[in-house]
Amino acid sequence: MKKIKVLVVDDSPVFRALLEQLISSDPDLEVIATAEDPYQAREMIKLHNPDVITLDVEMPKMNGVQFLKNLMRLRPMPVIMISTLTQHGTDATLAALEYGAIDYFPKPSVDCTAEMVNYKSQINEKIKIAAGANVNQSRTSKSEEKVGAISVPEKTHVELIAIGASTGGTEAVKQVLSALPAGLPPIIITQHISAMFSGSFAQRLDDSSAITVKELGVNRAPLVNGCAYLAPGDKHLVVVKRGAHLYCQLDDRPAVNRHKPSVDVMFDTVSETVGSKAIGVLLTGMGQDGARGMLGMKEKGANTIAQDQASSVVWGMPRVAVELNAAQSVVSLNKVPEQICHYLSASK
Repeated sequence: MKKIKVLVVDDSPVFRALLEQLISSDPDLEVIATAEDPYQAREMIKLHNPDVITLDVEMPKMNGVQFLKNLMRLRPMPVIMISTLTQHGTDATLAALEYGAIDYFPKPSVDCTAEMVNYKSQINEKIKIAAGANVNQSRTSKSEEKVGAISVPEKTHVELIAIGASTGGTEAVKQVLSALPAGLPPIIITQHISAMFSGSFAQRLDDSSAITVKELGVNRAPLVNGCAYLAPGDKHLVVVKRGAHLYCQLDDRPAVNRHKPSVDVMFDTVSETVGSKAIGVLLTGMGQDGARGMLGMKEKGANTIAQDQASSVVWGMPRVAVELNAAQSVVSLNKVPEQICHYLSASK
């Protein structure tokens, strides 16, 4: 098999050397060049035509986000951002995902052998996923087809909408929420994201939506119409019922499908607690997390929606849901809000 060609762009010679060593240790990957700034990176791209770029967020001369914005306009290709563990790094990385980066990973915070083995595994897996990603769909822009005005159903039996996503999901979730009207039944969201990013991600969703979006930061919160609740990056989000009222709460059980938070954990509690009075949505993402949970929701009578292949950055989780016959509807990303509201109206 042909090796995946990687270009490493970082202003630190020490970190460039470390990344080159970690990536080159995988027999399927090859670091074909390194660059210390975006100007050098531009020449390396022309010379070597890499399959994937790892790009530092903060660099001299031109920051990584501005370079990415230019690159995705002129020569779209899979890019993974490397972020420092700071608030500025977090905000810049989320902006980079908006401009078309496939994924991100943080610079390591500790220097020990066990952590480096885990770090190497994560980096190399993300690079392989990025190499096969649908780059065109990672560049969601405001110029694309927009959903028409969506009205809130006067009455619906739906009590809860649950959305799960992974790779490519930060922009997919944002696009769905920004097209939905205020006043819908409560929404819960599990996005595979690290703890240092989830708070900023919730804020970005809130800023771009008519729905009030918050990261679930307390152990339990009542589910309120017109609000959406995001699982933090290191806890599962589950649904419980107390009397006649629904609550979402944090759950610290081990990772499921290698993820914490896990979409399957969330969907399983929705099917147990809400049954047929729920809508499940599974968006772009690698792997299979959420597919079996969605099947459980469908079997309990809930309406279920999977994003289609053409509009997904990575058609993994929704693909498995389709293969399991767990998805009642399979639609493009820009049709997901309409489909949600259709199910809300149909369940009067």
